[in-house]
Amino acid sequence: MFANLLGRLTWSAIPTDAITLGGVLSMVGASVLIIILLTYFKRWKWLWREWLTSLDPKKIGVMYIVVGLIMLLRGGADALMMRTQQATSVGAHHGILNANHFQQVFSAHGTIMIFFVGMGLMFGLINLVVPLQIGSRDVAFPFLNSMSFWLFAAGMVLVNLSLVIGQFSSAGWLAYPPLSELHFSPGVGVDYWIWSLQIAGIGSLLSGINFIVTIIKMRAPGMSLMKMPMFSWSVLGAMTLVIFAFPILTVTLALLYLDRAMGMHFFTAAGGGNAMMYVNLIWAWGHPEVYILILPAFGVFSEVVPTFSGKKLFGYTSMVWAIWGIVLLSFLVWLHHFFTMGAGADVNAFFGIMTMLIAIPTGVKIFNWLFTMYRGRIRFTTPMLWFMGFVLMFTIGGVAGVLMAVPPADFQLHNSLFLVAHFHTMIVSGVIFGYFAGLTYWFPKIFGFRLNERLGKYAFGCWLSGFFLAFVPLYFLGLMGATRRLDHYASNLGWQPLFIVAGVGVLLIGCGVGFQVLQLTVSIMRRNQNRDLSGDPWNGRTLEWTTVSPPPEYNFAVIPEADERDAFWVMKKPGRHSGTEEHYKAIRMPKNSAAGIVIAGFALLGGFGAVWHIWCLCTVGLLGVICAVIVRTSNEDSEYTIPAAKVAKIEAETKERYV
Repeated sequence: MFANLLGRLTWSAIPTDAITLGGVLSMVGASVLIIILLTYFKRWKWLWREWLTSLDPKKIGVMYIVVGLIMLLRGGADALMMRTQQATSVGAHHGILNANHFQQVFSAHGTIMIFFVGMGLMFGLINLVVPLQIGSRDVAFPFLNSMSFWLFAAGMVLVNLSLVIGQFSSAGWLAYPPLSELHFSPGVGVDYWIWSLQIAGIGSLLSGINFIVTIIKMRAPGMSLMKMPMFSWSVLGAMTLVIFAFPILTVTLALLYLDRAMGMHFFTAAGGGNAMMYVNLIWAWGHPEVYILILPAFGVFSEVVPTFSGKKLFGYTSMVWAIWGIVLLSFLVWLHHFFTMGAGADVNAFFGIMTMLIAIPTGVKIFNWLFTMYRGRIRFTTPMLWFMGFVLMFTIGGVAGVLMAVPPADFQLHNSLFLVAHFHTMIVSGVIFGYFAGLTYWFPKIFGFRLNERLGKYAFGCWLSGFFLAFVPLYFLGLMGATRRLDHYASNLGWQPLFIVAGVGVLLIGCGVGFQVLQLTVSIMRRNQNRDLSGDPWNGRTLEWTTVSPPPEYNFAVIPEADERDAFWVMKKPGRHSGTEEHYKAIRMPKNSAAGIVIAGFALLGGFGAVWHIWCLCTVGLLGVICAVIVRTSNEDSEYTIPAAKVAKIEAETKERYV
């Protein structure tokens, strides 16, 4: 009876190896320390009221970024373990990890970096910037925004829970069958992978719907689509990809789970299924996912480059068309991920051509950024340095990508470390560098003070040099025949020096992360010296810079008008009036709500139950989600009013403080 209640969960699920226990103890220790500090400083009520239950998109954005940065540390630790293993596991020496543990680390690293670092930083910036940039007080559906974040956080918890109870998937970060089928992966690792992605993915899908409606329906008066800032355009493109791509992921994960838990055979060849159907489905989602992450980073660069070049963006219209060219073509290139699977010459040729074509709108963007810089008064601030590092690395990765778009070349390079180097060159430069540029650029707007520039430049230098050391050797190793997921190799191949160089590169990137932690710490300690007292520390061009730093909960006391592109830049011209000195009106804002946390908590319970086949827990989780949604949607008292007099008082106090 007791065994039935616990499903597959037994005492053997508790990890025993030293490395995993070290990770568990460090995670538990950090959690206990945070609990002690919150208790000592009596900040529990403050945390609950001001952050956890808040529906303010700026605070939700900060929480997304905090989760993303925490997971960056976890994913970076996984990368360091992998590189240490590859640098030391040669010949008779077998390194620090066994083969199964290495595959778990490999799978966790890819899953975490894409789903919980890239997506976390992306949705964080979108929440922070888009409502401000389009002149809106909020997003279209504030509660849905909160629920989306907490579902994302629940998926993150489930990933990390696999470190404490059970194990993670060893089937790779995309879990191809038959490796992920029950016969080859009988444990709970693949199930942890399925349900962490399923829960977080539903949150991402809801966010995509929310931000499309926000951008389409809540722009400031006068802001037509062709007057919208480029970051908001890029978000609109990315969120369009989300609403078309993420349902594919949801269905694919559900089918794989049915194979594993219910004895079905969608992907098991022995039962009449087709593993290649899974590969097609996962990449029909997976390649648009790459551009879901990259497009907002492109939008960041489209704001950073004009601001620090002192010029308007070159080729605005062509940039918009380039975004939608990428959106369309991103759904027509998925098969280049498996040219070697026997689809045939005609199919391979079509997808090879499509892969080359998608380089055109991307190239348009890069050339437009460079033309924007031409004859500009360039300020080499940290955000601009991140952009320049991106151009250098992304160009290298793009050339490698075009090479791999040729099917005969891909037959030689497929599944090698050359592919790993290409992918990281594109994603790290196109996503991570872009979001670091955005975080540095908009940090004073959100928190009211600048980040330390000197330490930021040190961090950039370590990241750039470390990245080259970490991944350029992989290009050579791939050409020499080194395959992916390699945890041990023969001593007579001569590969160890290059693996050691790659390991040193990861250590340098770790130094860059250390400088970023130091940058944040020093900036907080010296925040009074680096206050943004103008609301416009960079001499910006778009509407987010018209309000004070940090903005009030309602963003704008009076909704600004945006009759031209770069609306704030036009407002600052001599003789132009900002249009903000009007009579204040009462403002309706959403009340705080804990329903998002409750829904995500039940989803986490249900996901954990599904992993361990504790069906009563699954039932409780499902019914809890349904009941919480019904209770929330039945609540008509979900808003409150800020009276006009209070708005006027807040604005007067703000102006007095910032004069």
